[in-house]
Amino acid sequence: MASQVEIEAMRRAIELAARGIGTVRADALVGCVILEQAGNVAGEGFFERGGTPHAEVNALRQAGERAQGSTAVVTLEPCNHYGRTPPCTNALVEAGIARVVYAVADPNPIAAGGTERLRAAGIEVERGVLEAEAERVNEVWLTAVRLGRPFVIWKYVTSLDGRVAAMDGSSRSLACIEARTDTHRLRAESDAVMVGSGTQRVDDPHLAVHLVETGRRPLRIVVDSNARTPGTARVLDDAAPTLIAVAEDADADRLRGRAEVLRLPRAEAGLDLGALMKALHGRKVYSILLEGGPTLAGSFVAAGLVDRVIGYIASMVIGGGGLPALTGPGAPSIDKALRLCLDDVTRIGPDLRITARPQ
Repeated sequence: MASQVEIEAMRRAIELAARGIGTVRADALVGCVILEQAGNVAGEGFFERGGTPHAEVNALRQAGERAQGSTAVVTLEPCNHYGRTPPCTNALVEAGIARVVYAVADPNPIAAGGTERLRAAGIEVERGVLEAEAERVNEVWLTAVRLGRPFVIWKYVTSLDGRVAAMDGSSRSLACIEARTDTHRLRAESDAVMVGSGTQRVDDPHLAVHLVETGRRPLRIVVDSNARTPGTARVLDDAAPTLIAVAEDADADRLRGRAEVLRLPRAEAGLDLGALMKALHGRKVYSILLEGGPTLAGSFVAAGLVDRVIGYIASMVIGGGGLPALTGPGAPSIDKALRLCLDDVTRIGPDLRITARPQ
């Protein structure tokens, strides 16, 4: 059973893992702490970006000779395969680690088997320490590996009475500058930013990252069944790559050379979202910030494809005639409504930010 010192070390390892948010793409976020037998921290490390040493290796390098006979506390089961870097299990064995405590078993069959390799080398292994907390920080990668689709964050802005736009469709001044800046942070942490054809037509959004500093250029996606995106759309500039998802029979000739065109089967309402998610996963798009309007968001909610909800609640009232946050069939009765677990409520500028997830 893990000691209290090891549990606290795992909390620290989870904090370290989170440092990779925004720089690690299509890989797991991992943190590691090396504990000497007396409980002192000998080394720390996290996975910084693809192709660089893993968390365990970084922590072992910091620990040096102090790693001999120590315990490695790591958020994810150490990998046991040769990828862009050698197996972490080998590094732990060679360093003389005596015990490994990890939180989450590696669901990737290519990298799995770390526990067996370590035990075969005489290393004591314990799994499941703070598993839920470690899964939370790594939920994007775990969703992609386990479900074979991207992790989807539905982000929206409403008034206090639940409207995303006024009667004339205007919405640009709904979000305060602090909320807009926070949205750009979310964009910078995502692999892709997505809107539907309605939002593209009304708002002509740019969808690139501007208000925060980042080296990332997330993919801009417009779900446009009938390929109505005009050649003058702001999303077609060279600020970031763009993908337009259209129906198989749509005329998208004017978009040729301006964006990647992805042809998908039609569904009852729009495009086949399952096919869209599969195609994006195949392109290693593991996280999507869904900024689309009520129609696209309603389709994703109805399909059970929303993994997190971030709502910015503006301190204003729009009243009747304004657009609701969601359209679509909706719940037929209150007992069929989508229930959410509330994770966080934070004041942001004059407004509120609410973060929740489906139960």
